[in-house]
Amino acid sequence: MGFKLVKVETRQDLDRFVRLPWKIYKDQPCWTPPLIRERKTFLNPDINPFFEHAEADLFLAVDDNRSPVGRIALVHDRNYQDLHSESVGMFGMFESGDDPSLSRLLLDKAYQWCQERGHARLMGPMNLSTNHECGLLIEGFDSPTMFGIPYNPEYYGKHFEAWGLQKAKDLLALRLDFVKVPDYLERAAKKLKQRNRFTVRCLDLSRFDKEISILWDIYNSAWGLNWGFVPMTQKEFEFSAREMKSFIHPEFCLIAEVKGEPAGFSLALPDVNQVLKGMDGSLFPFGWAWFLWKKNKIDVFRVLTLGVKKKYRRLGIDAWLYYEIYRLSLEKKIKWCEISWLLEDNKGILEPMYRIGGTIYKRHRIYERLITS
Repeated sequence: MGFKLVKVETRQDLDRFVRLPWKIYKDQPCWTPPLIRERKTFLNPDINPFFEHAEADLFLAVDDNRSPVGRIALVHDRNYQDLHSESVGMFGMFESGDDPSLSRLLLDKAYQWCQERGHARLMGPMNLSTNHECGLLIEGFDSPTMFGIPYNPEYYGKHFEAWGLQKAKDLLALRLDFVKVPDYLERAAKKLKQRNRFTVRCLDLSRFDKEISILWDIYNSAWGLNWGFVPMTQKEFEFSAREMKSFIHPEFCLIAEVKGEPAGFSLALPDVNQVLKGMDGSLFPFGWAWFLWKKNKIDVFRVLTLGVKKKYRRLGIDAWLYYEIYRLSLEKKIKWCEISWLLEDNKGILEPMYRIGGTIYKRHRIYERLITS
């Protein structure tokens, strides 16, 4: 059987692109179906502000019967290029059956696409940047992934490496079981409270837009030096925040301030994949009712972000945020949380996470390959 590529250009093409994973993962119990409507909105250049500074070409691989069997998105992010002074082509949204020739067809297209545009390197998978889902799961296939973290068949890694992709960076997910606040953290929190150098408060949903503007400023400042970082525009940050608003628990979004100036924040979200699992990609006819019934029964959270502006990093804000997340989780009877994702060589965050009780249980990998002219 032969395969060929078709560029996604029509609504019907996009629908087939978005729905392909149901075919790939039909026998994968750890995969969680995304919401079809959300995926189409995310990939719509007229709606998603990411496309104000980036372009993406989507391709479907079809068999002799024109049935979709694979897909790939090819992305050029001008903001990444401007920040890192390098022209890089990203690939993402990758799906393929277990056929090396099919994966090779998709990745060959990515290579050709980069050559045509003068990119020096191909990097991915990223759906569609490091600010979105990214990385290929290479360890931890035996349990479902959290909301916002990708899942994939184990054979993808073999196909990638056989084609010539090499490791660029690993992204780690840590599991933290809530048992008892560690004694050292209790002592640290007591000292920090006595020093009174900063205040910490919960997100105020009644002034959501203003709060999101504060978080956006901290985000771009606190994560600015991280590997692969691309600053989010305010429109992008607001777009993502609106997608999460319906399941944010304000008490799990903590904002630290020093003399009224935003200094850091942490955000933990309930693992809505527990809810999405039973919705099969659709809000209708009963999806909303299912979502509203199930969302308050979620007993696992994901710590999505925790960062402090550089000039405030010696005040102990990070330790206080660790303490508050742990204390509140015990109070709310949260069983455990995932802390993800963390760069494999970011000792400044990994060592405190190990000390508090976190253990690595999943690993995703960003790959790269140089492009020759």
